[in-house]
Amino acid sequence: MDLVIQCVTKNYFNFSGRARRKEYWLFVVAYIIVVVIAGIIDAITGLGDAGLGPIYIIVTLAMIIPSIAVSVRRLHDTNRRGWWLFLYVVPIIGAILLLVFYYLHYL
Repeated sequence: MDLVIQCVTKNYFNFSGRARRKEYWLFVVAYIIVVVIAGIIDAITGLGDAGLGPIYIIVTLAMIIPSIAVSVRRLHDTNRRGWWLFLYVVPIIGAILLLVFYYLHYL
């Protein structure tokens, strides 16, 4: 968990360098856990519909830059440029291809 906290705090705006597979996937798991907890808190307190209230939105907005940064660093670790993130614009196929890139070191 220390690696995730360091990734978010120390590398918040760091788009250069590399992120190993472990760092990237620990970040993804921690991000999902935090977002689910924020959604549950919003649902319990009745602040939002379907758990999409202000706490969820604040957490999601606060994590946009670190998630892009760790994704770019992970692509660098697979010897790809950060511009590959624009594959997310391509429906379904782009996201699947990027997941393969994130998991594999070389393709």
